[in-house]
Amino acid sequence: MNVVDSSAWLSYFAGDANAELFSRPIENIDKLIVPSIIITEVFKCILRQRGEDMALEGIAHMEQGRVIPLDSSLAIDAAQCGVDYKLPLTDSIIYATAQKFDALIWTQDTDFESLEGVKYYSKSESA
Repeated sequence: MNVVDSSAWLSYFAGDANAELFSRPIENIDKLIVPSIIITEVFKCILRQRGEDMALEGIAHMEQGRVIPLDSSLAIDAAQCGVDYKLPLTDSIIYATAQKFDALIWTQDTDFESLEGVKYYSKSESA
């Protein structure tokens, strides 16, 4: 299973240097887990930069994966991850979701770089 972090989704949608790296987990829909918080982050970013129509188009693509809502059990796990790994709130939710589903996180976010179960690419790497 794969969780694609917001930074990786935005890279993919922008077609930047790392887009191809993230295309593999994004296009493998059967193994794609999408924490609902990532939908919030990606929609907000695209909405600000490119407008509502483009944001809705991006979210439609994301929703082809299995969207995981934040329930109270996952919220408690996320709080524990935040304390244990000193993660910001959103990242703790993403990490807890990936742990729950035994998923690999694909990201460009340095907050995840040293964590287990993460495939990290710096923003300067190319495909």
